[in-house]
Amino acid sequence: MLTTDWLSHHPEHCATLAGWLYRQFPYEFSQQPLEDWQAEFTAGQHNGDWLMRVALQDGEPLGCAGLAKDDLPQRPELSPWLACVYVRPEVRGQGLAERLIEEVCAEARALGHTRLYLHTQDRADYYARRGWTALETFEAWGMPHQLMVRPL
Repeated sequence: MLTTDWLSHHPEHCATLAGWLYRQFPYEFSQQPLEDWQAEFTAGQHNGDWLMRVALQDGEPLGCAGLAKDDLPQRPELSPWLACVYVRPEVRGQGLAERLIEEVCAEARALGHTRLYLHTQDRADYYARRGWTALETFEAWGMPHQLMVRPL
Protein backbone atom coordinates (compact mmCIF):
# COMPACT_ATOMS: atom_id res chain seq x y z
CA MET A 1 0.00 0.00 0.00
CA LEU A 2 1.25 3.47 -0.94
CA THR A 3 1.31 6.02 1.87
CA THR A 4 2.90 9.40 2.45
CA ASP A 5 4.10 10.71 5.79
CA TRP A 6 6.67 12.93 7.43
CA LEU A 7 10.15 11.49 7.27
CA SER A 8 10.59 12.33 10.96
CA HIS A 9 8.20 9.42 11.63
CA HIS A 10 10.50 7.09 9.63
CA PRO A 11 14.06 8.04 10.68
CA GLU A 12 15.41 4.70 9.46
CA HIS A 13 15.12 6.08 5.90
CA CYS A 14 17.00 9.36 6.43
CA ALA A 15 20.40 8.08 5.29
CA THR A 16 18.89 6.43 2.18
CA LEU A 17 17.00 9.54 1.08
CA ALA A 18 19.98 11.78 1.78
CA GLY A 19 22.08 9.46 -0.40
CA TRP A 20 19.56 9.63 -3.24
CA LEU A 21 19.57 13.45 -3.10
CA TYR A 22 23.36 13.56 -2.88
CA ARG A 23 23.65 11.54 -6.09
CA GLN A 24 20.78 13.34 -7.89
CA PHE A 25 22.15 16.83 -7.20
CA PRO A 26 25.93 16.31 -6.95
CA TYR A 27 26.76 19.90 -7.90
CA GLU A 28 25.07 21.13 -4.69
CA PHE A 29 27.17 18.82 -2.53
CA SER A 30 30.56 19.13 -4.21
CA GLN A 31 32.06 20.68 -1.06
CA GLN A 32 30.30 18.41 1.44
CA PRO A 33 31.05 14.75 2.18
CA LEU A 34 28.07 12.41 2.03
CA GLU A 35 28.29 11.61 5.74
CA ASP A 36 28.08 15.31 6.64
CA TRP A 37 25.04 15.78 4.40
CA GLN A 38 23.36 12.71 5.90
CA ALA A 39 23.88 14.12 9.40
CA GLU A 40 22.57 17.57 8.38
CA PHE A 41 19.57 16.05 6.60
CA THR A 42 18.70 13.80 9.54
CA ALA A 43 18.97 16.69 12.00
CA GLY A 44 16.80 18.79 9.69
CA GLN A 45 13.88 16.45 10.24
CA HIS A 46 13.72 17.65 13.84
CA ASN A 47 15.07 21.20 13.81
CA GLY A 48 12.80 22.38 10.98
CA ASP A 49 15.51 22.96 8.38
CA TRP A 50 14.32 20.11 6.12
CA LEU A 51 10.72 19.00 6.70
CA MET A 52 10.44 16.08 4.32
CA ARG A 53 7.41 14.23 3.02
CA VAL A 54 8.23 10.67 2.04
CA ALA A 55 6.25 8.23 -0.10
CA LEU A 56 6.37 4.66 1.12
CA GLN A 57 5.28 1.44 -0.54
CA ASP A 58 4.97 -1.36 2.00
CA GLY A 59 7.39 0.53 4.24
CA GLU A 60 10.03 1.15 1.54
CA PRO A 61 10.76 4.71 0.36
CA LEU A 62 9.83 5.64 -3.20
CA GLY A 63 10.39 9.38 -3.18
CA CYS A 64 10.41 12.59 -1.23
CA ALA A 65 9.84 16.34 -1.31
CA GLY A 66 10.78 18.88 1.30
CA LEU A 67 9.92 22.18 2.87
CA ALA A 68 13.24 23.88 3.53
CA LYS A 69 14.00 27.08 5.40
CA ASP A 70 16.90 27.83 3.06
CA ASP A 71 17.82 26.13 -0.19
CA LEU A 72 19.82 28.77 -2.03
CA PRO A 73 22.72 30.43 -0.20
CA GLN A 74 22.75 33.25 -2.78
CA ARG A 75 19.20 34.27 -1.78
CA PRO A 76 18.94 34.12 2.03
CA GLU A 77 16.07 36.63 2.04
CA LEU A 78 13.75 34.10 0.34
CA SER A 79 11.95 31.46 2.36
CA PRO A 80 10.54 28.85 2.53
CA TRP A 81 11.55 26.56 -0.31
CA LEU A 82 10.27 23.46 -2.04
CA ALA A 83 13.42 21.37 -2.10
CA CYS A 84 14.81 17.88 -2.51
CA VAL A 85 12.12 16.54 -4.84
CA TYR A 86 13.08 13.03 -5.89
CA VAL A 87 11.22 9.92 -7.05
CA ARG A 88 12.92 6.64 -7.81
CA PRO A 89 13.21 6.20 -11.60
CA GLU A 90 11.17 3.00 -11.75
CA VAL A 91 8.07 4.69 -10.27
CA ARG A 92 8.20 8.02 -12.11
CA GLY A 93 5.32 9.15 -14.27
CA GLN A 94 2.62 8.09 -11.81
CA GLY A 95 1.99 11.48 -10.16
CA LEU A 96 3.97 10.71 -7.03
CA ALA A 97 6.17 13.82 -7.18
CA GLU A 98 3.13 15.98 -7.74
CA ARG A 99 1.37 14.44 -4.74
CA LEU A 100 4.38 15.04 -2.51
CA ILE A 101 4.78 18.60 -3.79
CA GLU A 102 1.13 19.38 -3.07
CA GLU A 103 1.51 18.03 0.46
CA VAL A 104 4.53 20.28 1.01
CA CYS A 105 2.58 23.26 -0.34
CA ALA A 106 -0.34 22.45 1.99
CA GLU A 107 2.02 22.33 4.97
CA ALA A 108 3.61 25.66 4.03
CA ARG A 109 0.15 27.19 3.73
CA ALA A 110 -0.88 25.72 7.12
CA LEU A 111 2.23 27.30 8.65
CA GLY A 112 1.06 30.71 7.39
CA HIS A 113 3.29 31.14 4.35
CA THR A 114 1.82 32.87 1.30
CA ARG A 115 4.39 31.75 -1.28
CA LEU A 116 6.94 29.03 -1.83
CA TYR A 117 10.19 29.22 -3.81
CA LEU A 118 12.23 26.66 -5.70
CA HIS A 119 15.23 26.56 -7.95
CA THR A 120 15.75 24.09 -10.75
CA GLN A 121 18.40 23.42 -13.31
CA ASP A 122 16.33 21.46 -15.81
CA ARG A 123 12.69 21.08 -14.68
CA ALA A 124 11.28 24.62 -15.08
CA ASP A 125 8.70 23.40 -17.63
CA TYR A 126 7.44 20.72 -15.23
CA TYR A 127 6.93 23.28 -12.46
CA ALA A 128 5.45 25.94 -14.76
CA ARG A 129 2.71 23.48 -15.79
CA ARG A 130 1.88 23.16 -12.08
CA GLY A 131 1.44 26.82 -11.23
CA TRP A 132 5.00 27.98 -10.61
CA THR A 133 6.23 31.25 -12.17
CA ALA A 134 9.81 31.92 -13.24
CA LEU A 135 11.29 34.94 -11.47
CA GLU A 136 14.80 34.93 -12.88
CA THR A 137 17.59 32.91 -14.40
CA PHE A 138 20.81 32.82 -12.43
CA GLU A 139 24.05 30.87 -12.42
CA ALA A 140 24.95 28.60 -9.54
CA TRP A 141 27.36 25.68 -9.29
CA GLY A 142 28.63 26.59 -12.77
CA MET A 143 25.30 26.17 -14.57
CA PRO A 144 22.11 28.15 -15.25
CA HIS A 145 19.13 27.69 -12.93
CA GLN A 146 15.62 29.08 -12.76
CA LEU A 147 14.32 30.70 -9.59
CA MET A 148 10.57 30.10 -9.39
CA VAL A 149 7.73 31.03 -7.04
CA ARG A 150 4.23 29.75 -6.40
CA PRO A 151 1.53 31.57 -4.47
CA LEU A 152 -0.09 29.46 -1.79
